[in-house]
Amino acid sequence: MAEVTLEVSRREGVGKGVAKKLRAAGKVPAVVYGGHREPVAIEVDRKSVSELIQKSEHGRRSIFLLKMTGTDQQRHAMIKDLVIDPISRKMMHIDFVRVVMDEVVRVAIPIHVVGTAIGVKEGGLLDWQVRELHVECLPGAIPDNIDVDVSALDSHDYLRISDLKLPGGIKVLDDMDRVVVGVTQAKLEPVVEEAVVADAVPVAEPEVIKKGKTDDEKEKK
Repeated sequence: MAEVTLEVSRREGVGKGVAKKLRAAGKVPAVVYGGHREPVAIEVDRKSVSELIQKSEHGRRSIFLLKMTGTDQQRHAMIKDLVIDPISRKMMHIDFVRVVMDEVVRVAIPIHVVGTAIGVKEGGLLDWQVRELHVECLPGAIPDNIDVDVSALDSHDYLRISDLKLPGGIKVLDDMDRVVVGVTQAKLEPVVEEAVVADAVPVAEPEVIKKGKTDDEKEKK
């Protein structure tokens, strides 16, 4: 994985007031921690870090080479947490974790599905259950993504994590028996048959017979 260089400055002061002023000036308050050293409060240019994330093929998963402005200090780091304002969609805070290039790190690698499954061509549905793989490896060995070729999958076939072809030096932290992707049979919509109703035949209403004396019976009186 290629590294991305980012200029940072030491942040003077902490608290909501300081953070608010920084954001108003186009800066993002941040912290660098880990790597067996004390945390350091820094600030980064919002536009610069946003452009680097967007242009880098690794995005937020990039390894950043943080260079402290006005000094010769530099440190490899990765974004551990990124707070985004839900309304403005602007970065509010960044947590960087130091990366020691000869020590393993834990990261999530996106899974890319490649090809079209045989079962899908025949009307089945692709059931993609795992979108990323959690692994442990050296920073320089972090793959961009993991390609999973589903071309040979027929209906009711599936691939587990144990079936994936992974680069060397990677330790998978997920359950190896977990299904990554498979092909299921498409569910048919239930067909509701409309009853055929014959031409309605008028049915005579039952005659109401009133109980009482007939005219003959009245004359006999």
